[in-house]
Amino acid sequence: MALKVLTVLAGASVGGAETFFVSLTCALAKTGLNVRSVLKSNQDREAGLAGQGIAYDTAPFGSFFDFSTGGVLRRAIEGFGPDVVLAFAGRAASFLPSRGPVRIGRLGGYYNLRNFRRCEYLVCNAPDLVRYVTEGGWSSERVSLIPNFPALTDGPKLDRGEFATPDNVPLALALGRLHRNKGLDILIRAAASIPGLFVWIAGEGPERDNLQRLTQDLSLSDRVKFLGWRSDRGSLFKTADLCVYPSREEPFGNVVVEAWASGTALVTTASTGPRWLVRDGEDALLTPIDDVEALVIGVKKLIASSALRASLAVAGRRRVAEEFSEPAIVARYIELFGRVTGKEQP
Repeated sequence: MALKVLTVLAGASVGGAETFFVSLTCALAKTGLNVRSVLKSNQDREAGLAGQGIAYDTAPFGSFFDFSTGGVLRRAIEGFGPDVVLAFAGRAASFLPSRGPVRIGRLGGYYNLRNFRRCEYLVCNAPDLVRYVTEGGWSSERVSLIPNFPALTDGPKLDRGEFATPDNVPLALALGRLHRNKGLDILIRAAASIPGLFVWIAGEGPERDNLQRLTQDLSLSDRVKFLGWRSDRGSLFKTADLCVYPSREEPFGNVVVEAWASGTALVTTASTGPRWLVRDGEDALLTPIDDVEALVIGVKKLIASSALRASLAVAGRRRVAEEFSEPAIVARYIELFGRVTGKEQP
């Protein structure tokens, strides 16, 4: 009999972790596991689950005085009878029951570990998070390192003219939440020193107004375009000449493996995740955090050399195929589920 897995997410309205929740839930279901979800209501995520035939319940995942979410989870567990409950991030984990099926918390950031007190095991998607949780008191025997896989929907190149971008100019793509940790202000400052470079920034977040103001102050409004949160990342990668990922803090870095999977040359910064993932000069260019001049040099190198862009792209695709493919990562989750439940899958 197939293992039953209940995936749980509170989540913001947009974000990389929230996107990966749907990708992983659907990937688990495709292997033949019996999967169901409980999540905070979100039209796009619900559509993603429904499109793969995955049943789900919604809950508010509200404040300390939210008494309804616990009831939704309890009824879902009683009705579905999962072997494993996999909670994405701290808020979802904090609502888990203290008894019942095996409870696993998944971390993609430096979350408050008190929220995982009802979990029996943890999954971290990067080595520095393993360090963080073990230094926080978790036994290494109860912590697993399982990275993310790139989940890109294939699509055609976009019409650059839709965003007032000429076809004959170098185009850099940046994706992510508009938060200070993402370092997008550094990219904008770098663009001021690279004549002719156009930049598309795909994302939403609290720093949008500040970033747009910086763009205006540097007279870059004609070259730096804010696209909002996008679900067509595959098409965005195809349309751009290169990807820039200038994060100040990044435990893993979904954009790194997504750029590799799409065959798009990448310049990124040496925050913890990209520093672990990238082999500098082989599959991407790695620059110091908060170093505008170094980022300028890296971007100019890629603009100037189609051969370098091509070689980085080939190496990046190979890294995904060998280390970060969907089948390989999902197999590690299934192995974990079998080990902690004693119900090995065939």
